[in-house]
Amino acid sequence: MPFPPFPAWTWDLPEHFNIGVACTDAHLGTASEDRLAMIVEDDELGVSQATYKELAERSSRFAQLLRNLGVEDGERVLIRLPNCLDYPTAFLGAMKRGAISVPTSTLLTAEEVVYLAQDSGASVLVTDQTMWATLHDKLAGLESLRLVLLSGVVPPLEKGGGVLDLDAALAEITICAPPHPTKSHDPAYLVYTSGTTGYPKGVLHAHRAMIGREPAANYWFDFAEEGDRIVHSGKFNWTYVLGSALMDPLYLGKTVIVHEGKNDATGWVRLIAKHRASIFIGVPTLYRQIIQKTAFTGADVPTLRHCMSAGEHLSDEMLGLWRERFGVEIYEAVGMSEVSYYLSENKFRPIRPGSAGFPQPGHDVRLLDPDTLKEVAPGEEGMICLPSEDPGLFMRYWNLPGETGKAFKGEWFLTGDYARFDEDGYIWFLGRRDDIINSFGYRVSPHEIERVMKTHPAVADCAATGEELGADKVLVVAYVMLHPGMETSPDELLAFGRQHLAGYKAPKIVYLAADFPRTKNGKIMRRQLSQAIAGGRSQ
Repeated sequence: MPFPPFPAWTWDLPEHFNIGVACTDAHLGTASEDRLAMIVEDDELGVSQATYKELAERSSRFAQLLRNLGVEDGERVLIRLPNCLDYPTAFLGAMKRGAISVPTSTLLTAEEVVYLAQDSGASVLVTDQTMWATLHDKLAGLESLRLVLLSGVVPPLEKGGGVLDLDAALAEITICAPPHPTKSHDPAYLVYTSGTTGYPKGVLHAHRAMIGREPAANYWFDFAEEGDRIVHSGKFNWTYVLGSALMDPLYLGKTVIVHEGKNDATGWVRLIAKHRASIFIGVPTLYRQIIQKTAFTGADVPTLRHCMSAGEHLSDEMLGLWRERFGVEIYEAVGMSEVSYYLSENKFRPIRPGSAGFPQPGHDVRLLDPDTLKEVAPGEEGMICLPSEDPGLFMRYWNLPGETGKAFKGEWFLTGDYARFDEDGYIWFLGRRDDIINSFGYRVSPHEIERVMKTHPAVADCAATGEELGADKVLVVAYVMLHPGMETSPDELLAFGRQHLAGYKAPKIVYLAADFPRTKNGKIMRRQLSQAIAGGRSQ
């Protein structure tokens, strides 16, 4: 017997809305004003923190700095920072100016950052001294980029050249103009995701995306208590973390604790205990590490009442072990860069291991036949589709009108992901029918890996895939064919991948192969790749 439907959800979408204002200035004059908005635990720099009032003031100064430097509304501000207070300052401050924030990962190579800077047409880069040293020469001559704001400890800079000390520049600002009067449908931020062409694909979101994630506060988070504190294990640049560790909790006046430094399984439990956190958010790999590498139990974190996970599926075994050890459930969610998290388990209905839970109220998820747009029968596999007017849905793919056109059909956005509903209304997520690799919480495009590996002079062809080592353990691996007469070792190719790809994308194993399994049209059949075709492998 299916569960009764969730209460009806009504979207309240105002004409004017700004994410930066909603997450900072909206709390001024309320009980949240003097509450800590964010605490950053940095292994090297120690603890830094900011109240909502302080974050509102600092992000307003950042917006004013952009105005003073001639940055117009709609210009792109590329952010490449570790977890620090300057991240929300820049991300939210740029939007308060009416500019478009472009978060990027610190794990990306300089070459990858150059591509994002070129593709986005960013006019401003916010980074720190260490990262700027690796980017300076690579970005030289990029026409669109005219300003660099350096975060943290910055050595004396020569005047001119478009490079400024962020702290010094913000300190000089004493008067701030009101935030830019953005409308709900105006562009707010641009995130990049793995693309099927081998290049990252820009996903442009409007300010209404913040409102589009409101259902998650009730049907994935458990924001039931006034003094909630959230420990989040992720980096701000990922869509998952931008929402669940930055925008969502700040929008609702919560306190977020993030970490910068070595990923140590014991450290997360200690942070929860130290800050008396009530909510913990991670990925399956992290939960597994805590279970396998520590002896902590629920007695060590008595304030913890709610855990969340996304990025990849949490195994039934790990869910059971966590529940047994800590006495707390882990609620999973499924999302994508184009709409953030929209499927999730929730505290109102029992977790059914293996299921993604339910569509969150407000997100009118349908499983459709992508050709006919007709709804499939219960129990049958269909493509997950959402109405094109869903407030959480992205605006368009950046510089890719053809890709945008393919994603929308009639009144629907076609996610490309497939699922089925069971007789009780639970949704069972089946994933894409393409070859995206889910490895330790990251979604990796094989096309991007292959494009880079093929630039090695000895490589004739390459096929990347995921190799499953066990529950929750999928490695990115590459099968490589060499040009006739060319010689190189799998270890050398492994090092090449590490040099030119972000760590989470770079192959962890390289296999040499004489040929690949192919269709009659010559297309590589990745699902048939196996060690059986390998003539050698990296150590």
